[in-house]
Amino acid sequence: MDLCHVPATREKGWYLALMAPNVKGPNYAWLDPSRLYCHPQGLQDCVADLLQPFQGDAIDMVAGIDAMGFILGAAAAATLQKGFLAIRKAGHLCVQTVAQPYSDYSGREKVMEVRTDAISPGLRILLVDQWVETGGTMRAAIELVERLGGVVAGVAAICMENSEGGKWIQERYKCSHCVPPRLQPHFDQH
Repeated sequence: MDLCHVPATREKGWYLALMAPNVKGPNYAWLDPSRLYCHPQGLQDCVADLLQPFQGDAIDMVAGIDAMGFILGAAAAATLQKGFLAIRKAGHLCVQTVAQPYSDYSGREKVMEVRTDAISPGLRILLVDQWVETGGTMRAAIELVERLGGVVAGVAAICMENSEGGKWIQERYKCSHCVPPRLQPHFDQH
């Protein structure tokens, strides 16, 4: 699909066809959604689908997870007319932070951090990332928000896999993703 074509019928998830498969090997994610972000209507429809379940919900701020969650998170924040908070990999913020260790989808041990002055007790935050594969990265972001007294208003990602960690998140938080039920098994079995 070219980056200008818009299908006549746009059902939820039509833009998933814009994503490109991994051609670089096992150290990379199996799909690359960045091409989706280049398509103006695809990006708009993706953000609209992610936010649809949260219409009418109290959301004070949107937080995106380093790095690709920044794109969707900032787009969601702009759509909702809310502020945007970057949850970063450790070592990138030059202000007071709180840190949380985690294991990412590849099993690598990492540390995530967030500035301490952006989240006040009771602040309702929508967490956004590109993908929830094992759930480790999102769970670390949830822990950071809650440790600072914030409330996770919801979790949104292009795909939330039905992994143990993905299920843990979906059982505890209001979630939104873009993968239609008929395609979910394909995304879970990559």
